Amino acid sequence: MPMLDVEFKLIGKSLPADHGYHLLSAVSRVLPSIHGDESVGLHPVSGAPNGNRLISLSPKSALKIRIDSGRVREVLPLAGQRLDVGGHPVSLGAPQTRALVPAARLYSRLVVIKGFMEPEEFLAAARRQLAQMDVKADASLVPQPQIAEANADSASGARSPFLRRTLRIRDKNVVGFAVMVDGLSAEESILLQEKGLGGRRRFGCGIFIPDRR
Repeated sequence: MPMLDVEFKLIGKSLPADHGYHLLSAVSRVLPSIHGDESVGLHPVSGAPNGNRLISLSPKSALKIRIDSGRVREVLPLAGQRLDVGGHPVSLGAPQTRALVPAARLYSRLVVIKGFMEPEEFLAAARRQLAQMDVKADASLVPQPQIAEANADSASGARSPFLRRTLRIRDKNVVGFAVMVDGLSAEESILLQEKGLGGRRRFGCGIFIPDRR
């Protein structure tokens, strides 16, 4: 069955900027079955940075779960729940389902590929994964103008010309990059949104959306 996004309005004040681990933990307390399920993706929550390693939530902030369309009922118990996400209380609204929409250019804010933390090697690994999916579009890393600021918490301490991000899982920093894939056919676009790149999808990594920046 095709995959889709189930979206719950997120009502609250703020979340940690690095919230992937905390969000999965909170959701798993309601839905234990998804805790170790790599086929399920939890989108990063959108919000405005407020300078305290937090993001401020807006009326557009939402919990979005990418899941097989045949499993939508599994996530419906989240509706109306109150979650504690790393010490930040949020409430969830009613669910909406959204079909994946093809776009020629897709973006993921953080892709993690185990064993690859340097830009050239990472990009080569990402391109190999695309080739394995028979996706012929071009992958690239996202340049960053504020190198020092964006890499201040890099696990390796390296300064990259590309947007490198980290994900904190318990006491470990996982390192990856923002990735753009351009020149996708409609079929390739849906396939990449369904499969993603790399691992840690349930923590918000490797999930692609149409690039509207």
